[in-house]
Amino acid sequence: MDDTDAPTAPGPDGPSLLPDAAAGGGAPEDAGAYQVLARKYRPETFAGLIGQEAMVRTLTNAIRLDRLAHAYILTGVRGIGKTTSARIIARALNCIGPDGTGGPTPEPCGQCANCIAIAQDRHVDVMEMDAASRTGVDDIREIIDGVRYRPTTARFKIYIIDEVHMLSKNAFNALLKTLEEPPEHVKFIFATTEIRKVPVTVLSRCQRFDLRRLSAAGLADHFRGVCAREGAEISDDALHLIARAADGSVRDGLSLLDQAIAMSDTATGGPIAEDLVRDMLGLADRSQGFDLLRASLAGEAPAALDLLAQMYQDGADPSAILGDLLEITHFLTRTKVVPASLEAPGVPEIERVRGKEMAKDLGMAALARAWQMLLKGLDEVGRAPSPIHAAEMVLVRPAHSADLPSPEEAIRKLVDGAAGASSAGTAPGSTSTETADPAPSAATEVAGNTSASTARPGAPTISAAPAVRASGGAAAQPALAETPSPETAIDPDPAPLPRTAPETTNEPTPMPTPPPEPAPSPDTETPATSDHDLADFDAVVRLAAARKEAILQSNLLTQVHLVAFEPGRIEFRPGSGAPDNLAGELGRFLLAETGERWMVSVSNETGQPTLADQKAQAVADEKAEVADHPLVKAVMETFPGAEIAAVRHPGDIRPAGEGPAAAPADTASPPDAPDTSRPPWEDDDIPPNLGDA
Repeated sequence: MDDTDAPTAPGPDGPSLLPDAAAGGGAPEDAGAYQVLARKYRPETFAGLIGQEAMVRTLTNAIRLDRLAHAYILTGVRGIGKTTSARIIARALNCIGPDGTGGPTPEPCGQCANCIAIAQDRHVDVMEMDAASRTGVDDIREIIDGVRYRPTTARFKIYIIDEVHMLSKNAFNALLKTLEEPPEHVKFIFATTEIRKVPVTVLSRCQRFDLRRLSAAGLADHFRGVCAREGAEISDDALHLIARAADGSVRDGLSLLDQAIAMSDTATGGPIAEDLVRDMLGLADRSQGFDLLRASLAGEAPAALDLLAQMYQDGADPSAILGDLLEITHFLTRTKVVPASLEAPGVPEIERVRGKEMAKDLGMAALARAWQMLLKGLDEVGRAPSPIHAAEMVLVRPAHSADLPSPEEAIRKLVDGAAGASSAGTAPGSTSTETADPAPSAATEVAGNTSASTARPGAPTISAAPAVRASGGAAAQPALAETPSPETAIDPDPAPLPRTAPETTNEPTPMPTPPPEPAPSPDTETPATSDHDLADFDAVVRLAAARKEAILQSNLLTQVHLVAFEPGRIEFRPGSGAPDNLAGELGRFLLAETGERWMVSVSNETGQPTLADQKAQAVADEKAEVADHPLVKAVMETFPGAEIAAVRHPGDIRPAGEGPAAAPADTASPPDAPDTSRPPWEDDDIPPNLGDA
């Protein structure tokens, strides 16, 4: 091969493949054809890659230490430099230096035949394949057939497959064996934006590099340097807009910058202004975005719609307007959570001033509600026949919701309305409202699906005290039955409540004060018992047994770890097998049986063992005590293998024909009232003690 056949660098009058020294990137100069900035400033060395320090450090050390993998896969957003990085790796591995004696180097010379041919995309041993257009097995078969041959002129034969996730399943399977054990002269470099679509069998055979999305500040600095080399002046605000619109992509940002430079009037020598970039991107003025969001959240719907119409007339896109409002909402929310973010270097002055001002006036609930409405509205604008009409409808929602009361205000109004209605129809002093404990413990009331935010006049409501204590979460809502409307909630002369109508009870109040007992009505059924008869938790279990509530009785025996008990209030820790609504069921049961409202709450405290555990422990202790008796020891020794099945006491035996002792006349209970003389686990009939015969 003579000198005329050898590839040489173009002369000074021809196109240059090497980046300008001041540019630091590929900047071929061609007087006959303009080259866009995204291609003109494409890096050709690892030093030109910005924001990818981790990948650059790993590959640089691997090349210097001769620890080269046979396959690499690069992933990241579009325009971040995946294909460019693959070409730089190919040049670094095949560079032979200006004198032709060099080896793999992290700093390719750009002057040898291999570097020049790879830069021009004409090297016979470096093959680029677009998997989006070549997805079949036949395309992969060409690679499999070609890997067996050694490279023609380069050190390594390199296959660069872009958008590798587009390959078919059969194509991936055909490539697996070759990818796992390729010849030593073959290297694979894959690039993809959808890493999740690449089979794990392929990922496990490659070294993976995740290219990072560049920050807006880093992109702005990079674009500022490009403008300086292009001789274009641009304001910092305009750079900030372009960097933010690029969304971390260098290529997208350079394309926007190229468009902005072409749109500006460089002949006048003025800088590229923010207004020009906003017009180009279809964005509204940032101050207008703050004004629009403030008017909408303040309930000023006409002003918001007028401002939207003006922005639309000026050329702003409705989707871009809502996107801007979402960014401002996020910025305000972050400002309330992290006030120091206002002082970040990249925050423009207008956002710092207006954001601090608006964050003071808006609550977190209003911002969260606005975020949800705007986010849903952004999708509607994209699907609506008329985007501007959809945007107007979206802005009306926050304006309308600004007049709605907050959940706390709604509860307060409902409570105040109920109190006013009751005081208008009753004598003074006939009603009483009690407040909850101002410092509740970990135990919180559990209830059904009553929600203060959905309460409405005339519907079942809850009192203020349980609503405050129910703010602890899903496991901390009051176990209260439904109450009637405020007009019928309080009776100045209440009668005993029937067991069959628990929904007509008074409003729930913790630790209620019992009203004076009126004379029972002839047509009103007397409750079976009251909270004064239930002196302990055992009595509650016996009551459930007497009422044939087998499931509730079983749960009370085996799933309740009692923490505190007093008439009108039960606090317990549920066991692992307890149903979710055990507290609510118990509260409704006691309300129906006693006519009084019980505060049933759950707690995180350990509490006492369950009644079933107490019974088992008592039986075990009694058996152990009996086993130590000399007579029992003698029996056990006489009959090896015998066990103590049960322990009976003489007092447990009832003489034949004698029923249980009658209760005193003043404490007589109805026929179905439970027997409170024995523990709840001893209600079954006890057979005669044969040992006492």
